[in-house]
Amino acid sequence: MRVLVTGALGFIGHHLCLHLAGEGFEVYGVDNLSRGRGERVELLGERGVEVEILDVRELGALTEYMRKIKPDTVVHLAALISAEESFEKPLLYEEVNVRGTISVVLASNRAGVQRLVYASSAAVYGEPRYLPVDEEHPTDPLSPYGATKLAGEHFSKTLFRGRTVILRIFNVYGPGQNPEYAGVIARFMERLSRGEPPVIYGDGGQTRDFIYVTDVVEALRKALEVDVEEDVVVNVGTGKPVSINELAQMMIRIAGASVSPIHAPPRMGDIRHSYADISKAKSILNWRPRVKLEDGLKALFKARLNKH
Repeated sequence: MRVLVTGALGFIGHHLCLHLAGEGFEVYGVDNLSRGRGERVELLGERGVEVEILDVRELGALTEYMRKIKPDTVVHLAALISAEESFEKPLLYEEVNVRGTISVVLASNRAGVQRLVYASSAAVYGEPRYLPVDEEHPTDPLSPYGATKLAGEHFSKTLFRGRTVILRIFNVYGPGQNPEYAGVIARFMERLSRGEPPVIYGDGGQTRDFIYVTDVVEALRKALEVDVEEDVVVNVGTGKPVSINELAQMMIRIAGASVSPIHAPPRMGDIRHSYADISKAKSILNWRPRVKLEDGLKALFKARLNKH
């Protein structure tokens, strides 16, 4: 299978490209290098993954590239991902996440792509009305970021001529995540690596569903190959809630640090409790998460030590 990955130099994107290339897929990538890391071009090239430096908003250039490589499937990961930043730059988020998605869909149609795998987010649900959150839960985003991801879902389903598989990914973490735009684990890691205490926004009682990047990659890979008669939406998480206080204590323990968390005021758009119902992912994708939070965090600390 020939696969094109947008956002190939980003956190999830480069992990996915490496995995697929190792599994014998013919893999191509596009990235505009606005947030992805340039050194990954060479790393992916060594594994046989060609990365074109291209902005997904450039419909003409993207169409031309897709027609040249003729992918069977497109995995659309290119996006801006910070809920916090999206309040400051809503127009930029709309442009990249919504118009960028429309451009990817139109180019895919023109190139005869058969399947689109769209990486969405748990942010589309907003404040959960019941737990765990299943795919039938009402969508009511609390941030412009969540709103743009939901709009991307709608444009993928209504415009794409092939089959669309939408994965609503919960709180992903792992090696290679940019702490500036990433979630709480990357930020805690960054501070603990400098011997500084983690900063918790609010009282720390809020819960999240943390999923390790290799499990997300496996779900994306399954989404490429699953036999579906219609468009599908699937949650990708662990189904296990962990409070931010618990997370902070676990990371302090793993780091062997003698610090206590600092509390700061709550952030706008922060959801109180969230964790996924993943029964659909188990049944449709034949997928289940393998990495326990503590094991994932230990692997993350180990990768950080090896890097330095």
